[in-house]
Amino acid sequence: MTTPRLPRDDLTAAMAARRELGPDYDDAFIETVVDRIQETLDARAAASPRTRPRFGPGPGHGGRDHSLAMAVLSLLAAIPLSAIGVVHAGLPGLVVTLTAIVLVNVTYTCRRR
Repeated sequence: MTTPRLPRDDLTAAMAARRELGPDYDDAFIETVVDRIQETLDARAAASPRTRPRFGPGPGHGGRDHSLAMAVLSLLAAIPLSAIGVVHAGLPGLVVTLTAIVLVNVTYTCRRR
């Protein structure tokens, strides 16, 4: 039995649609992409139930691991936020924006430990 692959063609088409629709549909786009990724990961887990996932929640962490979702959301948020920062404040705006995104990710990671 083969493990299902992440539908790259679907994600490529979704990214193209996102560019055409503009920033008004970012939330719906992100939710759709995260749902697709989660479905693929669930299918992989169901295909090999005896193996423990490499990046699952650690001991003492109940529920689901949202690391992948956080990474995807951070990357998707970085694009428009960086553009806004550069337009309004130039290079310092870009540095502040990316620093804020990094701090959010570091805080999320430290909170989970």
